[in-house]
Amino acid sequence: MLLRATDRRAGKRISALLLAGAAAVTGLQLSQGAQAMVGGAAPAPAEYRHSVVMILGSSGTACTATAIGRDLLLTAAHCVQPGADYKLLGGEPGQPPVLKTIIRIERHPQFDIKRLFNHLATADVALIKLAEPLPARISPAPIAGGSETVAVGDSLVVAGYGVTLRGDGRTGGTARATTLVVTGQPGPLQVRLFDPVSKGLSAGLGACAGDSGAPAFRPSSAGPVILGVVSWSTGPNLTAGCGGLTGVTPLARYRGWIVDTARRLGTPLTP
Repeated sequence: MLLRATDRRAGKRISALLLAGAAAVTGLQLSQGAQAMVGGAAPAPAEYRHSVVMILGSSGTACTATAIGRDLLLTAAHCVQPGADYKLLGGEPGQPPVLKTIIRIERHPQFDIKRLFNHLATADVALIKLAEPLPARISPAPIAGGSETVAVGDSLVVAGYGVTLRGDGRTGGTARATTLVVTGQPGPLQVRLFDPVSKGLSAGLGACAGDSGAPAFRPSSAGPVILGVVSWSTGPNLTAGCGGLTGVTPLARYRGWIVDTARRLGTPLTP
């Protein structure tokens, strides 16, 4: 279940974190001085920024994805639904953005968007195969091992291109990162994160529109590894919006599918 019994009062207030794509492109040009993911997050440090990219959809959506190979991206399945076309938003710093071709999208076969929007856990994981390799400045990030777990109180870093102000797409388009803490009852189907200062009770740091598909990294001495992807958010006290809880789909359960699918797509992952 995405919501435990004690959380059912949240009802429809959980939000999938899709952002209007046209506004996100505008944000790339206008938001360099903005404050946050939401709540005051700084621009992402290089070790996180160099792995995340933005995906735009023809239906007017934008999401975050993570490079896991030179031509392979990881994102949330709800970001890349049938019936729309998707492009990688590319381009070099200081240059106009360009749209890069995507040649294949693989959603986990157990993903069910109806379950997601009915607040039930689902396999919200997808892979994106690009027509050409990513630029050298983008560094693929490793996926955590299948036995990797998290516990209440663990710190994870979320990095994404989402808005800094809910409802204002012009504030999206800059890669920002924040450290959030695991709360609730983390398990193989979902992990909940909150700002350790606000604890989800008042407005704080967290994912917002455009951060769907963003990686949740575990920092380590060998470099960050991806533990999950961002699927949803709430506002404070389980209200609608952002700045309360950030919901993550953990990857351990789906790692085998990711590795097998990457190999089938011609981009075997480094162990």
